[in-house]
Amino acid sequence: MTISSRTDQAAKPQPDGSTWETVKVVFQALLIALVVRTLLFQPFNIPSGSLIPTLLVGDYLFVSKYAYGYSKYSLPCNIDVGFRDFELVKLNLCPYLPSGRVLGSMPKRGDVAVFKVPTDNETDFIKRVIGLPGDRIQMRQGELYINDTKVPRELVIEREEDDGSGRMQRVRIYNETLPGGVTHLIQTLGDQSGPANNTEVYTVPPRSVFMMGDNRDNSEDSRMGFGGSDDKDYVPLENFVGRAQIIFFSLNVKENGERTIDGEPATEPFWQFWRWPWTVRWDRLFQSVR
Repeated sequence: MTISSRTDQAAKPQPDGSTWETVKVVFQALLIALVVRTLLFQPFNIPSGSLIPTLLVGDYLFVSKYAYGYSKYSLPCNIDVGFRDFELVKLNLCPYLPSGRVLGSMPKRGDVAVFKVPTDNETDFIKRVIGLPGDRIQMRQGELYINDTKVPRELVIEREEDDGSGRMQRVRIYNETLPGGVTHLIQTLGDQSGPANNTEVYTVPPRSVFMMGDNRDNSEDSRMGFGGSDDKDYVPLENFVGRAQIIFFSLNVKENGERTIDGEPATEPFWQFWRWPWTVRWDRLFQSVR
C-alpha cells in the first residue's frame, strides 16, 4: 500500500513559529519579573554585620517596594553595560529621571529599610529608621536619646568574644524600645567612649530620616556618615527603595574565618547546593524582619 502524496506532505515538518513562541515566552517571563522587582518585591542579600543581631551576614531577604511609594530609585536604572579593564561598567540613568515620589508614605520609626546612600545615590544600604523629620537624635555613652529622652533598653546577654584579631572584647545585647513601641535587639562592643557613641545633637531635616544599624559599634550610618564620608548623613525620603519584610534564605559564614575584600566574613557559596544541609541556617528561613 502506498501513502498518498497529500498524506506525505502532511507528515513533513512544517514551520510553526516555535522559536518565535519561545522568544515571546522568555520575554514575557522577563517582563513579569521586572514588574514584580520594580513594583512589588526585590531580593537582597546581607554582606555586612551592621544590623547584627537582627540580620546576619549571609541572610537573603525580600524588600517590599510598595511600602513607601515609588521614586526613580525604585527603578532598575543602574545598568551593566560592559567591561573595561576587566571591571564591570555601569550606566546610571537615575540622575536623568524626575525627582519626587508617587504614592509616597512616611517610613515608620523602627522599620528596617533599604535605601540609596546620599553620598552617591547608587549604593544600597540597609539600616533601621531611628529619627523622623524634626526629631533630635543624640548618643550619650552609647545610649540613644530621642528628643532629649533616653530610649529604654534591657540587657539580654553579656559575654566575652574574640574580635577577630585575637583580642577579647565585651559584647552586650539589649532589647531597645523606641518611641511608638517598636522593640528590637541591638548589640554593643567594648566600652562606649568612641565618637559614634558620644555625638552632637542631630536635628533631622524635613523630608529626611535618621538611620542607624543595630550593631551600634560596627555600622556606617547617619551618625558619622555612609561609606566613609566622615559627616552625618540624613537620608532623603526619595532615596528609599523599600522595607525589609522576610528572610527567605540564609547561609553560614565560612568556619575558616575567610574575609571578603571589604573585610566582612565570607559566606558559604550559594551554588554549592549539595552542602546546604550543613551550610543553610534553617532556623532563620521565613522569619519576619522586625
